[in-house]
Amino acid sequence: MRFSQRTNWNMEENELARAHRRRVAAGLPIADLTASNPTRCDFVYNTGLLAALSDARALDYDPQPRGLLSAREAVCAYYAGHGVALTPEQIFLTTSTSEAYSFLFRLLCDPGNEILAAQPGYPLFDFLAVLDDVKLKAAPLVYDHGWQIDSEGFRRAITPETRAIVLVHPNNPTGHFTKPWEAEELARLCREFDLALIVDEVFLDYGFGGAGKSFAAGLEGVAVFVVSGLSKIAGLPQMKAAWIVVARTESSPEACVALDRLEVIADTFLSMNAPVQCALPAWLEGREAIQRQIQSRVAANLDELDRQLVQLPEVSRLEVEGGWYAVLRIPALAPDEQTVLALLERGVWVHPGYFFGMAESGWLVVSLLGPEQEFSAGVALLAAFLNTQR
Repeated sequence: MRFSQRTNWNMEENELARAHRRRVAAGLPIADLTASNPTRCDFVYNTGLLAALSDARALDYDPQPRGLLSAREAVCAYYAGHGVALTPEQIFLTTSTSEAYSFLFRLLCDPGNEILAAQPGYPLFDFLAVLDDVKLKAAPLVYDHGWQIDSEGFRRAITPETRAIVLVHPNNPTGHFTKPWEAEELARLCREFDLALIVDEVFLDYGFGGAGKSFAAGLEGVAVFVVSGLSKIAGLPQMKAAWIVVARTESSPEACVALDRLEVIADTFLSMNAPVQCALPAWLEGREAIQRQIQSRVAANLDELDRQLVQLPEVSRLEVEGGWYAVLRIPALAPDEQTVLALLERGVWVHPGYFFGMAESGWLVVSLLGPEQEFSAGVALLAAFLNTQR
């Protein structure tokens, strides 16, 4: 049997995964500072949450390419809460943001075309790009009294094959919210090089000091596509509910063409199941209860992280504006993989920065989502280890 080269990945277990698996199998304690699944972080969900799946309308098969009108109206209501007026015709429901990206890559790219993505960033895009026969190129975020887009770095990364820029707002894991001046710089590049802008807003509601401003209102003269979903908004990654917003502006007639072409793509897959679509309005309406818990947890853990790091002046916790991760700058005395393995031996599990496109040494990433007692214990182990490296 012959297989596609696009799936010719190295699937050998890496050293970090192997060490973690062995520690778990041995029953040894691990303070997990990589937690990303809210359903396993001791949050309290509404006991009647699953009742929304029993809506009798789900027994009727009504294949709507963009998704059920009631679900799309609920998405519009969510954006109205962010000050953005949308119509249901601008919404396409998907089973995940990953699927949303795949739809957009197919909409915008021919095989071999390129997508720019800001880095540091979440490593998912590499796999999606390969599966959709497009190439992913990194464009730099830089840190100088806070994270910011290097607009000239983005410009240098653009080639005749570039078709779109992917922006995560706020970024994962840096927590960087795109500022108005950065949005205008990106818009200028998109207009100059005829590029689309894909904006991932799954962490939009988790800004420190309030939610960020959505790109769903669009940018003048730019084709903007926003992706988001219930995974973060309602803390429900298992429900597999997400969407694409096709932003409209007066000077973007191509949006109508994009809507027509996306409808054909969505109609080809018809991927979201009816019970979830029927339940989506109730889940979106009830999102604030879980969001308050997550926001409180993240704030408390960030305060605890800062409190413990006071004793380590050589370690910097970089500025974070949103999301639920924190980036640590540590002395680059050893490869980060070696540091993470040493920390695991002491019972704490963290991400090395290179997972997200940072350098091989000097960076750790911790999740702020885990239970407060476990987080505090894990940070204490982390601080004790780093203290021995001084």
